[in-house]
Amino acid sequence: MSQSPPSARPRIAVALFGPPGQGSFNEAGLLGAERARTAGHDVTPFWIEPSDEASRTAGLEQLCARGFDLVIAHGGQGDVPVASVLQRFAHQRFAITQGSLEHPQVARYEVLQGQSAFLAGVLAALLSRTGVVAHFSGERVRPGLKGRAAFAHGLQAGLPGTRLLTQFCGHQHRPALAARCAHAMADGGADVLFAMIDGGRTGVTAACRARGVAQIGNVLDWVERDPEVFVASAIADSGEAIVRAAEDAARGRLALGGLRRFGLEEPALVRLALRADVPAPVRACLEGWRQRLLDGHVRPRDDYGGDEWPAPADALDEEPAAA
Repeated sequence: MSQSPPSARPRIAVALFGPPGQGSFNEAGLLGAERARTAGHDVTPFWIEPSDEASRTAGLEQLCARGFDLVIAHGGQGDVPVASVLQRFAHQRFAITQGSLEHPQVARYEVLQGQSAFLAGVLAALLSRTGVVAHFSGERVRPGLKGRAAFAHGLQAGLPGTRLLTQFCGHQHRPALAARCAHAMADGGADVLFAMIDGGRTGVTAACRARGVAQIGNVLDWVERDPEVFVASAIADSGEAIVRAAEDAARGRLALGGLRRFGLEEPALVRLALRADVPAPVRACLEGWRQRLLDGHVRPRDDYGGDEWPAPADALDEEPAAA
C-alpha cells in the first residue's frame, strides 16, 4: 500500500515488553531503536514491564494518547494489546515485529527466526550424545511457537528419532524459574538445549554450565559472549525490523496491512553462529540444509504436534529472582 511522503519526520514510539536491561529479544529491539535514531529518525523506546495483557494494552494506549505518528510493538506479545487498542484508536498506525496480527492499520515486519531455528535443530541432533534434546521458552506467543516448530523440524531432519523435550514455562524474565526448568530437562537426559528466552536466560545458562549441557541461543550471538556454554546461536536480528519500519515510515511507504520478511539471504540478520570446535562434517551438513532453505526446497514448519512438558504447577506464583 503506497503512501505519499510525510511533510515532517514522523514521531515513532517503540514499545518493548518487559523490564529494562534484560533479554536478548528486547536487547535486539533496543539496539534497533538506537540504530534508527542514529540514522536520523525520531524514535523513542518505551518499556512496558507488566506481563499481563491489560497492562500492556494500557501502556500502548498511553503512547497513542501522546500523538505518536507510529507505534512499533516489538514482538508477538504485541498482537493482542494492539488489537485491543485499535478498538479505541482506530486511526493509529502500528507496526509489529515478529507478530501475526492482520489489520489495515498494522504493518508487520518479520525476521525469519524459523530458518535459523531449523538449522539449530539439525545441529542439536548431530551433536547430541544422549539422543535427547531440549527446547525451552517462556510465553506461548506465536513467534515462539513457530520457532519451536522449526527447531523440532530441523531436529528430525538432522537425525530422525531424536527425542525432544519442549516446554513453555510461562515467563520470559524469571531466571530462577528458568534454571529450575533447565535442570529438570537435564534430569530428563537432554545434553543440548535450545533456549528462546529473554531475562530468564541467565538462569538457563547457569543450569547448563552446572550440568554440562550445550546451549544454543537465539536472536543475538551468544557464542561470542559465552563460548564455554553456547555451542551455537540461532541469530535473527529482530531489531533490524524496527529500523526498517522507521525507514519505511519516514519515506511514506509503510506497508499498512502488509508484511515484510527478511531471512537467510541476509546473513547479517539471519544465520546460525557456530562455536569454533563444531566439526567440519557437521558444518558441511548444515551448509547443505542452509542451501535447501535458501532455494526454497525446504520450508520450516510453523506448527508442532508432538508432546510437550507442562509448565511447573507453581510457575504463576514464583517471584522473580536472580539465578
